[in-house]
Amino acid sequence: MNWLAFLNATTLALQTIRAHKLRAFLTVLGVVMGTGTIIGVGAILTGLDSSITSILQSFGPNSIIIFKFPAGFRTSAPTAEERTRKDLTYENALDINERCRSCEDVSPMLFVDNDFIRVKYAGNDMYGVNLIGVEEAYAKGGQVDLHQGRFFTVEENRQRAPVAVLGADLEKGLFANVDPVGKFVTVDGHEVQVIGTMIRPAASFFGDQDTRVLLPFYTLHKLYPNDRELAIVVTAKNGEVPQALDEIRVILRNDRRVPYDKPDNFAMSTADQMVSDFRQITSVTALVMVVLSSVGLLVGGIGVMNIMLVSVTERTKEIGVRKAIGARRSDIVLQFLLEAVVLTGLGGLAGILFGWVISLLTRLIFTSLQTKVPLWAALLGILVSAGTGLFFGIWPASKAARLDPVEALRYE
Repeated sequence: MNWLAFLNATTLALQTIRAHKLRAFLTVLGVVMGTGTIIGVGAILTGLDSSITSILQSFGPNSIIIFKFPAGFRTSAPTAEERTRKDLTYENALDINERCRSCEDVSPMLFVDNDFIRVKYAGNDMYGVNLIGVEEAYAKGGQVDLHQGRFFTVEENRQRAPVAVLGADLEKGLFANVDPVGKFVTVDGHEVQVIGTMIRPAASFFGDQDTRVLLPFYTLHKLYPNDRELAIVVTAKNGEVPQALDEIRVILRNDRRVPYDKPDNFAMSTADQMVSDFRQITSVTALVMVVLSSVGLLVGGIGVMNIMLVSVTERTKEIGVRKAIGARRSDIVLQFLLEAVVLTGLGGLAGILFGWVISLLTRLIFTSLQTKVPLWAALLGILVSAGTGLFFGIWPASKAARLDPVEALRYE
């Protein structure tokens, strides 16, 4: 087999496809849809992976989040044991701060169980606020990037001072052309003074909008004494995250009186662990979507095989002429195999374009999801589509090669 024969067979395949454009398009429609699904899903998962990874890593490489449930992504609902776990306490945070030698900063995070908190200033209202009580160490751990003003002090926390630091979207929505520092806002009916505002993070664990309202821990506890949903944010010393995790585990097991033969009744998560958990979920999702898209490729492949069998019947006399003038079986096999491969390969290219359109529309609709077609998905789409034509073209090509030249010449 030489390159000239290969080129001639490819040219003949393209001429045949050009002569039956509509039939070729309808034949490979399943291949287009299957390949497009692979490309589109690959683009969406790539964008989702980038966005979620940025959000999780916004906590910092040395940050550890402690909660009674595993933070981040889960594949199952909380168990009965997890639902009955005791909440973390402020004393737990104090013990970690005092006894953990590998910990740099420790801050409790108190959450208010209310999704309809309103912030008001001079007739401007904003809803959907994330109201959180933290300590000064929260800002030291790199969780806060100030825009204006300052963060609250240890003394303000002890005195339960009614002061707050607002997120970037709250600053923009409530104080369009006004300096917010020193102004008083009403948060869920409670008046507090704004002492600082924050820069919008590149990615946030709390959503696309930066609607954080940070109050001193004791202030929030005073305003909402019945809320007990507490997490602890720990910043480990550089390079000592594993040691910090071990020390925190020992401290909390002692504090919470966990028997030596029982598992932890709390959870610790780092950004790397949450990214790993998320990628396990997306890998399963990607596998499921590839399996589903293979149904389209199967349908397309059957259509290709069917149309190639019809083509063999239509071109029986042509095959007889080619054999009569010296064409070998391998030449006939190559001709029909290449025609099937070129047909599905073109369908694969159309599928890549279709998948790119899906990616573009997704990016336009969900602006925070920066989708992009990964190279591996494009290459996989082309290889799978070409492989589909190769597999389903074997039988028609073999049938054409086995035709008797005399019978083929007499075929009407």
